[in-house]
Amino acid sequence: MNEKTDKFDILRQLAVAGSRGEDLAPVSEQALRQAAELLALAAGALYLWDDRFKVTVSVAWAASEAGQERLQSLEDDLFSGLRQDKQLVAAYMSFAGDYPCHSFTLPLRHGKRVFGAVIGLQEGEGSIVSEDQFLEALAASLALNYVAGRAPDAASSSVTDEALQKEKLAGITETAVTVNHEINSPLTAILGNVQLLLRDRDDLDKELVTKLKTIEQSAERIQETTHRLLRVTAPRTIQYAEGIRMLDLSDKDKKE
Repeated sequence: MNEKTDKFDILRQLAVAGSRGEDLAPVSEQALRQAAELLALAAGALYLWDDRFKVTVSVAWAASEAGQERLQSLEDDLFSGLRQDKQLVAAYMSFAGDYPCHSFTLPLRHGKRVFGAVIGLQEGEGSIVSEDQFLEALAASLALNYVAGRAPDAASSSVTDEALQKEKLAGITETAVTVNHEINSPLTAILGNVQLLLRDRDDLDKELVTKLKTIEQSAERIQETTHRLLRVTAPRTIQYAEGIRMLDLSDKDKKE
């Protein structure tokens, strides 16, 4: 893998591929390979199934045949049965013994419908749980690629613009709630401590005060951005880079 490839690059590539309607299989295989190399996974796989849990598409990557066989064994002997019998959706598991390892299964879903899973295997004494947020984002991105690839064209679509807008807004709201929960808690602590230090600015070095003010202003800007996400009622996007758009969180509506 290219040394410059990181978590953002993997997710960005999936977003671009999805927007272009590229075929899921090669896109998924590349994403699995890059994620596996980045997180030191021995193997990874993606499965899509029908309403009876019959696998219709499978994509896999492994560093070795042994790793692939071990992951497939976990899927066949554990994950698959738990999904059908116990309605398993997601899990992170660690196994001891002569060959300790960690494994995970995360859902590919759209709305309330779960139509597949991405699974992985990490061998040794590491801990894959620490990468749960990235892995969940990876699974979500793979799911969106599948949904995008199956979306009807404009001429045959029976989905109204209003329904699409509602779906977009629901996704933005879910993201906003997550961002506010995961970012604002530590951000509030940072901002609070900086402001406590600034209360004694007369006793501090001027250069340090300037740096603290910069931190305070940056933290307040992040906080305001997360709040704007929650206030979005009419999703509007702007160009971010070639093939990628981003939400417009400016106060354009207020000014108009």
